[in-house]
Amino acid sequence: MTRTHAFGRYLTVVAVVAVCTVGLSAQKKVRIIQTNSAGDNVHVIDPATNKVVGVIQGIEVSHGAGVAPDGSRIYVSNEAESTLDVVDAKTLKVTGHVPLSGHPNNMAVGTDGKKVYVGIIQAPGGVDVIDTASLKRIKTVPTKGTIHNAYVTPDGKYVVAGSIQGKTINVIDSATDEPAWTLEMDLGIRPMTFNTNPDGSTKWIFAQLTGLNGFAVVDFATRKEIKRVNNPDLPPGKATVPEGSDPSHGMAVTSDGKTLVVCSRLNNHLYFYSLPDLKALGGAELTGKGAGWVTLTPDGKTAYVANPVTNDVSVVDVKTMKEVALIPVGFVPKRNTTGVLQ
Repeated sequence: MTRTHAFGRYLTVVAVVAVCTVGLSAQKKVRIIQTNSAGDNVHVIDPATNKVVGVIQGIEVSHGAGVAPDGSRIYVSNEAESTLDVVDAKTLKVTGHVPLSGHPNNMAVGTDGKKVYVGIIQAPGGVDVIDTASLKRIKTVPTKGTIHNAYVTPDGKYVVAGSIQGKTINVIDSATDEPAWTLEMDLGIRPMTFNTNPDGSTKWIFAQLTGLNGFAVVDFATRKEIKRVNNPDLPPGKATVPEGSDPSHGMAVTSDGKTLVVCSRLNNHLYFYSLPDLKALGGAELTGKGAGWVTLTPDGKTAYVANPVTNDVSVVDVKTMKEVALIPVGFVPKRNTTGVLQ
């Protein structure tokens, strides 16, 4: 074989590999999954266009949602039926219902996709553990108080579940699905998020609390609250929004770990704090009303805020701290999550 022929074959192989790689990447789609707590549907948003590109039908009073790491499934906690519903990510059709131990609230998918953790708000509470291979509940982990939200830490090693009624943060070892430790607080635990140490382990828990327009900071290693932060006051002439629920509900950390974004229902803002110093950077005033939850795109550049009062989702540019779009969705949108679907 001549050198020219060999080089030609090399280029052909490279071209085939490139086409295959592009084909595989094209199959994966970043999507925002928006549940609606009234009605019977879940909306799917394309962050590239800020348009609704799909609707999951038949899940009444959906609460939390999560996406399998391989993008094949969407999981939704169903309050009407007390089930974890399984949705095919390609067809957006419900393919299964896993009975839970009680009425659910929010849920989280394990980082390896093998288990889903569902917070049970019905007494006595707990966290239901769902095996995703068999689609069966294999355990209910006891907690101190009923559970509103359940999360998996970024390193996948722990499940963190907050109780409004018990005023507790319950930490579960995900390897054994056994309680690890519990922190008692003075107020009920609402949404939470996390930042990490350089080795990927959990550094702090950020926890919103009942009646607080702000959040608490809990050191994961010492298991103690180390700081409490109030969201900024509105400037003169700006009125608060009658939120009818907790004044601050929904938060997330950008993928680079440098910014914490925090919803304020009362102020109708999405606020931004630098990490790790927690300096207030400013906020985006929202045209949609309610500011009940927030999720970020994988690159951390765009935030999606659920507005349960006006039935829409505010799209906020993180760099400029400006609302750039408003997307109509279903009735009383609350929880949302970001996933990469097949």
